[in-house]
Amino acid sequence: CLTSNNGCMTITQTDPSRRKYAVAALVGLIGGIISAIVKFGWEVPLPPRTPERNATNPPQALLEWLGMNPSVTHASYTFNGNTGLPWVSFLIHFGFSIAFAIIYCVIAERFPQIKLWQGVAFGLLVWVAFHVVFMPAIGIVPAPWDQPWQEHFSEIPGHMIWMWVIEIIRRDLRNRITHEPDAEFAPSTRTV
Repeated sequence: CLTSNNGCMTITQTDPSRRKYAVAALVGLIGGIISAIVKFGWEVPLPPRTPERNATNPPQALLEWLGMNPSVTHASYTFNGNTGLPWVSFLIHFGFSIAFAIIYCVIAERFPQIKLWQGVAFGLLVWVAFHVVFMPAIGIVPAPWDQPWQEHFSEIPGHMIWMWVIEIIRRDLRNRITHEPDAEFAPSTRTV
Protein backbone atom coordinates (compact mmCIF):
# COMPACT_ATOMS: atom_id res chain seq x y z
CA CYS A 1 0.00 0.00 0.00
CA LEU A 2 1.14 3.56 -0.69
CA THR A 3 0.85 6.22 1.94
CA SER A 4 -1.17 9.32 1.18
CA ASN A 5 -2.68 12.19 3.20
CA ASN A 6 -5.94 10.26 3.45
CA GLY A 7 -4.40 7.02 4.63
CA CYS A 8 -3.53 4.04 2.49
CA MET A 9 -3.99 3.73 -1.26
CA THR A 10 -3.95 0.24 -2.72
CA ILE A 11 -2.17 -0.49 -5.98
CA THR A 12 -4.33 -2.89 -7.94
CA GLN A 13 -2.70 -5.77 -9.76
CA THR A 14 -4.37 -7.92 -12.36
CA ASP A 15 -4.94 -11.65 -12.13
CA PRO A 16 -1.68 -13.28 -13.35
CA SER A 17 -3.65 -15.70 -15.53
CA ARG A 18 -5.10 -12.76 -17.49
CA ARG A 19 -1.79 -11.11 -18.32
CA LYS A 20 -0.62 -11.34 -21.93
CA TYR A 21 2.94 -10.02 -21.88
CA ALA A 22 3.91 -11.23 -25.37
CA VAL A 23 0.83 -9.56 -26.85
CA ALA A 24 1.63 -6.42 -24.85
CA ALA A 25 5.17 -6.32 -26.25
CA LEU A 26 3.89 -6.80 -29.81
CA VAL A 27 1.24 -4.08 -29.54
CA GLY A 28 3.83 -1.85 -27.83
CA LEU A 29 6.12 -2.27 -30.83
CA ILE A 30 3.31 -1.39 -33.23
CA GLY A 31 2.06 1.48 -31.08
CA GLY A 32 5.59 2.81 -30.66
CA ILE A 33 6.16 2.98 -34.41
CA ILE A 34 2.82 4.62 -35.16
CA SER A 35 3.03 7.09 -32.26
CA ALA A 36 6.57 8.11 -33.30
CA ILE A 37 5.12 9.09 -36.67
CA VAL A 38 2.31 10.99 -34.92
CA LYS A 39 4.86 12.86 -32.76
CA PHE A 40 6.85 13.75 -35.92
CA GLY A 41 3.64 15.04 -37.47
CA TRP A 42 2.87 17.11 -34.37
CA GLU A 43 6.28 18.77 -34.56
CA VAL A 44 5.90 19.89 -38.20
CA PRO A 45 3.45 22.73 -37.45
CA LEU A 46 4.76 23.21 -33.87
CA PRO A 47 8.55 22.72 -33.89
CA PRO A 48 9.76 22.51 -30.29
CA ARG A 49 13.14 24.18 -30.86
CA THR A 50 14.51 27.14 -32.76
CA PRO A 51 16.58 26.32 -35.86
CA GLU A 52 19.74 27.32 -33.94
CA ARG A 53 18.99 24.96 -31.05
CA ASN A 54 17.96 22.25 -33.47
CA ALA A 55 21.29 22.39 -35.32
CA THR A 56 22.28 19.73 -32.78
CA ASN A 57 18.99 18.30 -31.59
CA PRO A 58 18.57 16.55 -28.21
CA PRO A 59 19.05 12.98 -29.56
CA GLN A 60 22.29 14.09 -31.27
CA ALA A 61 23.44 15.99 -28.18
CA LEU A 62 22.73 13.00 -25.95
CA LEU A 63 24.71 10.66 -28.19
CA GLU A 64 27.60 13.16 -28.27
CA TRP A 65 27.39 13.45 -24.45
CA LEU A 66 27.78 9.65 -24.39
CA GLY A 67 30.93 9.98 -26.54
CA MET A 68 29.68 9.44 -30.08
CA ASN A 69 31.44 11.41 -32.79
CA PRO A 70 29.43 14.36 -34.20
CA SER A 71 30.15 13.13 -37.73
CA VAL A 72 28.07 10.05 -36.86
CA THR A 73 25.33 11.83 -34.90
CA HIS A 74 24.84 14.33 -37.74
CA ALA A 75 24.89 11.70 -40.50
CA SER A 76 22.04 12.31 -42.92
CA TYR A 77 20.44 11.05 -46.09
CA THR A 78 18.54 12.47 -49.04
CA PHE A 79 15.05 11.38 -50.01
CA ASN A 80 12.91 12.74 -52.81
CA GLY A 81 15.14 15.78 -53.18
CA ASN A 82 15.08 16.57 -49.44
CA THR A 83 18.62 16.71 -48.12
CA GLY A 84 20.03 16.62 -44.61
CA LEU A 85 17.52 14.17 -43.12
CA PRO A 86 19.20 13.11 -39.83
CA TRP A 87 18.80 9.34 -39.82
CA VAL A 88 20.58 8.86 -36.48
CA SER A 89 18.13 11.27 -34.82
CA PHE A 90 15.24 9.44 -36.45
CA LEU A 91 16.52 6.10 -35.11
CA ILE A 92 16.70 7.54 -31.60
CA HIS A 93 13.23 9.09 -31.97
CA PHE A 94 11.69 5.78 -33.06
CA GLY A 95 13.73 3.75 -30.56
CA PHE A 96 12.62 5.96 -27.67
CA SER A 97 8.98 5.74 -28.74
CA ILE A 98 9.09 1.97 -29.22
CA ALA A 99 10.91 1.36 -25.92
CA PHE A 100 8.47 3.43 -23.87
CA ALA A 101 5.46 2.00 -25.68
CA ILE A 102 6.58 -1.54 -24.90
CA ILE A 103 7.33 -0.63 -21.26
CA TYR A 104 3.93 1.03 -20.94
CA CYS A 105 2.01 -1.85 -22.55
CA VAL A 106 3.78 -4.51 -20.49
CA ILE A 107 3.25 -2.62 -17.22
CA ALA A 108 -0.43 -2.08 -18.14
CA GLU A 109 -0.91 -5.86 -18.12
CA ARG A 110 -0.10 -5.96 -14.40
CA PHE A 111 -0.79 -2.45 -13.11
CA PRO A 112 -3.83 -0.91 -14.82
CA GLN A 113 -3.29 2.40 -12.99
CA ILE A 114 -0.60 3.28 -15.55
CA LYS A 115 -3.46 3.86 -18.02
CA LEU A 116 -4.64 6.93 -16.06
CA TRP A 117 -6.35 9.41 -18.41
CA GLN A 118 -5.95 6.91 -21.28
CA GLY A 119 -2.16 7.01 -20.94
CA VAL A 120 -1.90 10.79 -20.94
CA ALA A 121 -0.62 10.85 -17.34
CA PHE A 122 2.23 8.51 -18.34
CA GLY A 123 3.05 10.76 -21.30
CA LEU A 124 3.28 13.75 -18.95
CA LEU A 125 5.49 11.72 -16.61
CA VAL A 126 7.85 10.91 -19.49
CA TRP A 127 7.96 14.60 -20.47
CA VAL A 128 8.79 15.64 -16.90
CA ALA A 129 11.41 12.90 -16.51
CA PHE A 130 13.25 13.77 -19.73
CA HIS A 131 12.53 17.42 -20.62
CA VAL A 132 12.29 18.85 -17.11
CA VAL A 133 14.71 16.68 -15.11
CA PHE A 134 17.16 14.44 -17.01
CA MET A 135 18.13 16.41 -20.12
CA PRO A 136 18.46 19.76 -18.28
CA ALA A 137 20.47 18.03 -15.52
CA ILE A 138 23.08 16.81 -18.00
CA GLY A 139 23.04 20.00 -20.09
CA ILE A 140 21.33 18.64 -23.22
CA VAL A 141 18.57 21.27 -23.04
CA PRO A 142 18.27 24.43 -20.94
CA ALA A 143 16.55 24.38 -17.56
CA PRO A 144 12.75 24.35 -17.99
CA TRP A 145 12.44 28.02 -16.97
CA ASP A 146 15.08 28.94 -19.59
CA GLN A 147 13.32 27.07 -22.39
CA PRO A 148 11.09 29.23 -24.59
CA TRP A 149 7.36 28.88 -23.97
CA GLN A 150 7.01 27.55 -27.55
CA GLU A 151 9.08 24.51 -26.59
CA HIS A 152 6.70 23.66 -23.74
CA PHE A 153 3.71 24.48 -25.97
CA SER A 154 4.96 21.84 -28.42
CA GLU A 155 6.41 19.22 -26.08
CA ILE A 156 3.73 18.99 -23.37
CA PRO A 157 0.71 18.28 -25.61
CA GLY A 158 2.99 16.39 -28.00
CA HIS A 159 3.85 13.90 -25.25
CA MET A 160 0.21 13.70 -24.17
CA ILE A 161 -0.97 12.88 -27.71
CA TRP A 162 1.98 10.53 -28.29
CA MET A 163 1.05 8.37 -25.29
CA TRP A 164 -2.70 8.63 -25.91
CA VAL A 165 -2.13 7.15 -29.38
CA ILE A 166 -0.13 4.31 -27.82
CA GLU A 167 -3.00 3.60 -25.39
CA ILE A 168 -5.62 3.60 -28.15
CA ILE A 169 -3.53 1.16 -30.17
CA ARG A 170 -2.70 -0.93 -27.08
CA ARG A 171 -6.29 -1.40 -26.07
CA ASP A 172 -7.65 -2.03 -29.55
CA LEU A 173 -4.98 -4.47 -30.69
CA ARG A 174 -4.74 -6.30 -27.35
CA ASN A 175 -8.49 -6.85 -27.33
CA ARG A 176 -8.58 -7.84 -31.00
CA ILE A 177 -5.69 -10.30 -30.64
CA THR A 178 -6.84 -11.91 -27.38
CA HIS A 179 -10.61 -11.59 -27.97
CA GLU A 180 -10.79 -10.49 -24.32
CA PRO A 181 -11.08 -7.18 -22.48
CA ASP A 182 -8.09 -5.78 -20.62
CA ALA A 183 -6.63 -7.94 -17.86
CA GLU A 184 -8.31 -6.04 -15.00
CA PHE A 185 -11.78 -6.93 -16.32
CA ALA A 186 -13.29 -10.40 -16.08
CA PRO A 187 -13.85 -11.78 -19.58
CA SER A 188 -17.56 -12.23 -18.95
CA THR A 189 -18.14 -8.67 -17.69
CA ARG A 190 -17.13 -6.67 -20.73
CA THR A 191 -17.47 -7.09 -24.42
CA VAL A 192 -14.50 -6.45 -26.65
